[in-house]
Amino acid sequence: MPAPLARVVEMLASLPGVGPKTALRLGLNLLSRPAADTVALAEALARLHEQVGFCENCGCFAEQTVCHFCNDVRRDAQTVCLVEQPVDVLMMERGHGFRGHYHVLHGRLSPVDGLGPEQLNLAALDKRVASGLKELILATSATVDGEATAHYLARRFTSSGVKITRIARGVPEGGELEYLDEHTLSRALDQRVSWDATSI
Repeated sequence: MPAPLARVVEMLASLPGVGPKTALRLGLNLLSRPAADTVALAEALARLHEQVGFCENCGCFAEQTVCHFCNDVRRDAQTVCLVEQPVDVLMMERGHGFRGHYHVLHGRLSPVDGLGPEQLNLAALDKRVASGLKELILATSATVDGEATAHYLARRFTSSGVKITRIARGVPEGGELEYLDEHTLSRALDQRVSWDATSI
């Protein structure tokens, strides 16, 4: 394999979810395209870190100092949904159901990995809570570390006066009970709602 192609394949294979075979297919595909397409891709990648950063207010992706979620006056600034990573905001927005603001921790508590409160984006969150939020929605993952993070934050802001809620867990839409694990079923039973609420 020519050295330049091998280098491209090596770089592509370093991406998450891309194995050696997929990396080789992508590299060959890039080689078969017009040179202008490859140059355009290289330029877009080169500008990525220059043009995309993180919002100084919430920590989400931003092209300027503040993201468009924080700048949107139509959103409820008094309701904040707390997530672990910026990509979680993109996933939440796909549902089109949340019209508040976000706050990104950029991680979760994980003693094994050496991640404590000081490694998370908590200073900005403290300021937001102190400014008088109505509700803080904890939308961390359902992993052990995610749950530990949610418990830590709930305790941290217990005396702040803000309403602290947790996103529901349980049976997914269209899910079959026989394929669910016992922890998911237990969580679904614990967080059951009245029939009237589910039929709206």
